[in-house]
Amino acid sequence: VQLQASGGGLVQPGGSLRLSCTASGVTFDDYAMGWFRQAPGKEREFVAAIVWSGTITRYADSVKGRFAISRDNTKNTVFLQMNSLKPEDTAVYYCASYRHPYLDGPYYSEDTYTNWGQGTLVTVSS
Repeated sequence: VQLQASGGGLVQPGGSLRLSCTASGVTFDDYAMGWFRQAPGKEREFVAAIVWSGTITRYADSVKGRFAISRDNTKNTVFLQMNSLKPEDTAVYYCASYRHPYLDGPYYSEDTYTNWGQGTLVTVSS
């Protein structure tokens, strides 16, 4: 199983970015998917998650209303649309596949995710 994240970069505060994560070697719609992030000097934290069908999503309070997770199962890809970015959103962003199609447990815990992408760096700075 491989997860390839892309779309990171440098953006000014208030700007937007769209991250993508494409999966290979897996039946993509067998799994819910999530995004986590790790800021410099901090532990990795949950950002957002989505069930296999895309009909249910979950967000960390810190990004609710600004970020949107979605997926296209025909392209084996999950997206993270990030709007109204703040300097505190600066981090390496990781995509991961959840253990089941539904978010039937502590989806905010990285221990419930089985495969991880390599990360893409997002820097929010003027």
